[in-house]
Amino acid sequence: MNAPAPTQHGQPVRYRAVAVSTAETACRKDGDVWRIHNTEPLAPYPERMTDCLATGAQRHPQRVLVAQRGPDGHWIEITYGEMLARARAIGQALLDRGLSADLPVAILSGNDLEHLQLALGAMWAGIPFCSVSPPYSLVSSDFGKLRHVMQVLSPGLVYAASGAAFAAAIGAVVPAVTEVVTRDGDLPGRAATAFDSLLCTPVTTVDEAQAAVGADTLAKILFTSGSTRQPKAVPTTHRMLCSNQQMLRQTIPDFTLEPPVLVDWLPWNHTFGSSHNFGIVLYNGGTLHIDDGKPAPGKFDETLRNLREISPTAYFNVPKGWEELGLALENDERLRKTFFSRVRVYFFGGAGLSQQAWDRLERVTERHCGERIRIMAGLGMTETSPCCLFTTGPIMRASYVGTPAPGCEVKLVPVNGKLEARFRGPHVMQGYWRMTEAPSQPVFDEEGYYCSGDALKFYDPDRPTLGLMFDGRIAEDFKLSSGTFVSVGPLRARVLAAGAPYVQDVAIAGMDRDEIGLLVFPRMEDCRRLAALPRDAADREVLASPEVQAAFRRMLETLNASATGSASRIGRLLLLDEAPSLDRGEITDKGTLNQRAVLAHRAARVEALYSDTCAAAITAGPLATT
Repeated sequence: MNAPAPTQHGQPVRYRAVAVSTAETACRKDGDVWRIHNTEPLAPYPERMTDCLATGAQRHPQRVLVAQRGPDGHWIEITYGEMLARARAIGQALLDRGLSADLPVAILSGNDLEHLQLALGAMWAGIPFCSVSPPYSLVSSDFGKLRHVMQVLSPGLVYAASGAAFAAAIGAVVPAVTEVVTRDGDLPGRAATAFDSLLCTPVTTVDEAQAAVGADTLAKILFTSGSTRQPKAVPTTHRMLCSNQQMLRQTIPDFTLEPPVLVDWLPWNHTFGSSHNFGIVLYNGGTLHIDDGKPAPGKFDETLRNLREISPTAYFNVPKGWEELGLALENDERLRKTFFSRVRVYFFGGAGLSQQAWDRLERVTERHCGERIRIMAGLGMTETSPCCLFTTGPIMRASYVGTPAPGCEVKLVPVNGKLEARFRGPHVMQGYWRMTEAPSQPVFDEEGYYCSGDALKFYDPDRPTLGLMFDGRIAEDFKLSSGTFVSVGPLRARVLAAGAPYVQDVAIAGMDRDEIGLLVFPRMEDCRRLAALPRDAADREVLASPEVQAAFRRMLETLNASATGSASRIGRLLLLDEAPSLDRGEITDKGTLNQRAVLAHRAARVEALYSDTCAAAITAGPLATT
């Protein structure tokens, strides 16, 4: 790429050394369609993801593969050699029970050592497993999504770490004939198997089953988060996992120079935490420290505790996690010393990182290290296992998603005034698994490209090889009553930046109306501090306080001062005192907001927003005319 190197105040910006791909990108226009690919061919990769476990057990059997804090605070470790032996025993136990692709393994609880052993044991035996979103069992009030997942899977065995915590969900949706495994074998009101009993199974035929596993054998099933429809089951094969990890390795060769060490909380029911992050560890002979924290109230302290003790070589998180970490790094010397000691790359996914959070992270890094650390992102999805694009070039900024990985073919097709990204390659699924309803949009086009629904645009239209910017979800965009298109993704990013730190998230309304409106989910802790009200003050009282109202009026004025017309001017906003609902599909357990679901399930609030009698709405002044 022939892009300018980053500078600050006219001086080159110094970055910590990290090996990333320098391969060229090829672009050509075919009528209205753009075709883009990486000129570096995809190198050979293992036939099965479990081959990486076998290789690791042979080459470095004593190296720790995974560790997690025990009840006493000390790390419990499993080496590569130990994990292979445990996977073989567990795989044999599953085969002895008659499990298969028709009767897979369902794992209801979150990231832990037993979860990973069970997953690798299933893969070794050629039996698919599914890591199910824990909030479907623990947060949901009606178990609707969990019931749907169980109906699609028809599992032959269900695992949950805590029988007591998951008893209600299991009793509601898991048939009495289905075996349930818990960590200690306890399950109120029902018989259960203790996890350790699986490890005692004598190995007889499991290695023969492993030898029969091929590249197109189903390794696992991941469910999409779901929006206004039920989650879809994505069949993930060994070919998909291995090819995508090879794409990652060629994109970030640094992973081959030193075994990666990760401290990671990202849930394994999502492709980012499982296929991507744990995949990086297993594929490159690294070590994963399971982080029991997360970027949520009361949970992030555990993440900071772990990062004060374990120095990662690369760090992955969602934008909310990076926001919290950036603030903590500014104020915690011990954290800075450990965290910065050997980390060479930052990576975010799941949503766009705000420019404000980006700038804070670079400031604190440069002050402590005397140099910056590359902040990387990309574009991927469950259906592509997951990565398609990476930001390996010199362009580093929010919303930039980069260029294709080796082996990934990208096609940009005009749809509703934008360019939809479509993908083809060995990492892309062949179709949804046991789909129970017709998709609302085509899944593949006539050339076999997966239709992502994501819109992209060129960073520089005159130099397309420099890469691509995220341009929102096509399905989220809409027209005002004037026929003017509103691009939701970029507008949402502007609102989040202008509303920091008081805006947690926002849904953009206005379809077939005269002006854009916002349904704002506020950060209640920050709003409460601004209002100087006690902790027991009701949320509605906080949001109605003069200080909070004035802050959001200023935000509206700031946004409209740079608006260029009705497609970017915001007419009104409404502050919501009810958090997004997991049950209704408004939010995933990673914290990603689903715009369509919010607007559909809060139609009454949208009507109130546009009502001239709604006293709670904050409205903008009249549109200036010339």
